[in-house]
Amino acid sequence: MNSPYEVVTAFEKKVAEYAGAKYGVAVNSCTNALMLSAIYQRETRHAGLSRVEIPKFTYVGVPYAMINAGFKIDFVDTGWHGWYTINPIDVVDSARRFKRDMYIPGTLYCLSFHETKILPVGDGGMILTDDKNAYDALRQMRFDGRTPGKSVFDDEFTLPGYHVHCKPDVACRGIMLMAGVKDYNEDLPETYPDLSQVPYFRSDV
Repeated sequence: MNSPYEVVTAFEKKVAEYAGAKYGVAVNSCTNALMLSAIYQRETRHAGLSRVEIPKFTYVGVPYAMINAGFKIDFVDTGWHGWYTINPIDVVDSARRFKRDMYIPGTLYCLSFHETKILPVGDGGMILTDDKNAYDALRQMRFDGRTPGKSVFDDEFTLPGYHVHCKPDVACRGIMLMAGVKDYNEDLPETYPDLSQVPYFRSDV
């Protein structure tokens, strides 16, 4: 093994294959997976877009991730089970679903490996994609804007950079747990407060 981070790549490939996606980009949380995905979409496919829609009953990290990505939030009163799409940017929050072939083509599909989730690694998250350009960009963005394999002395730093990469020890635990994961897992229940009532998250107050 030339680098300890090769185990991260192995973990990404294992989860992507299980989920039915071409690529996986491991990060340190699902919240940061959502944020990076939203930033990438804002920088590329949705330049000029200022607002996104999320369910008003969801985890508090989701609106924070969207705000940190530069968006304002419209809360929608829609039910969901296991996963939902953040419209119109095609980012999927699948923190409460983990089953074989779950990936939705054309999306940036975000997973959680928190200790309370179906794959309870204890830390980390992942972005699944079938887009090679998105894969390459998100890998660069997650690790201080650095191009994988390039020295900091030789890199060009062309994308936003964040320090949210997955550590090798986390990936090792993930690989071990993947050995016992079932093909079908029931979605976890959703029990969240109404975040549309939080003034900080609302653009109309």
